[in-house]
Amino acid sequence: MAPASAGVAVLIITLLAVAGPLLGLSPWIVTAVAALALGSLTLDAARFGGRGGHLVAEALPGGQERLRRIAIHEAGHALAAAADGLPVRQVLVGSLACLRAGLGSSGSTEFEPPASAKLSLEDLRRWSRVLQAGMAAETLCYSQAAVGGADDRALLGRLWGLSGHDVETAQREQRRARREVEQLLRAQRQPLELQAARLLQQAPRLGHPSRTEPLPAA
Repeated sequence: MAPASAGVAVLIITLLAVAGPLLGLSPWIVTAVAALALGSLTLDAARFGGRGGHLVAEALPGGQERLRRIAIHEAGHALAAAADGLPVRQVLVGSLACLRAGLGSSGSTEFEPPASAKLSLEDLRRWSRVLQAGMAAETLCYSQAAVGGADDRALLGRLWGLSGHDVETAQREQRRARREVEQLLRAQRQPLELQAARLLQQAPRLGHPSRTEPLPAA
C-alpha cells in the first residue's frame, strides 16, 4: 500500500468523521465513504502494487506531460548506451508498462548485465555515462534538476563500490562521465527528442491503449 495513498485515505476519513456531524451527514454515509476508501487501497495494493495513483495520474489529460518526462529520461539512457556499445534489452515508459513487466517503477531501461561484478576502469566510465544519461537528458530538456534517477545513482554507487577504487577516484570519474554524456546529448538533442516521442507514443495508459508494444531501444 503506497504511503501517500494511505495518508490521503486516512485524511479523508478523519475529515468526514469530524465534519460529518457538523454538516448533518448520516453516519452511514461516513461509514460507506470510509469503506470505499479502504477498499480502493486494498484493491490498489493487491492488483497494482500500490501504484494505482500513478496509473490514474498518467491516464488523466495532464498525464501525457508526466510520461513525456519519463520518456526523455529513458531515451537518454538508450542513446548513451548506443554510443557506448552497451546492449539494451528493452525500454519501458509509464507505470502501466512497468506493471505489466512486473516492475514497481514508472520507467525502465533494461541493460544486458556486465559479465563481471568488478569492472575495469574503462567499463566503469561507460556505465557512469549511461547511468547518468537519463538525469542529464531531463536537465537538458527541462532546464532543471532531474526528477528521476534515484535507482541509477544507487546502481552506479554499487558498481564503483565493488570496483575497489577510492571515493575520490569514483567521484572524479563520475563527474567526468556526466560532462561527457551532457556533451553527447546536447549534440544529439534532435535524436533524443525523436526517441522520446517514439517511446511516448508506445506507452500504454489506462483507457488509452498504445499503438504497439514497447520496443527495444534502437
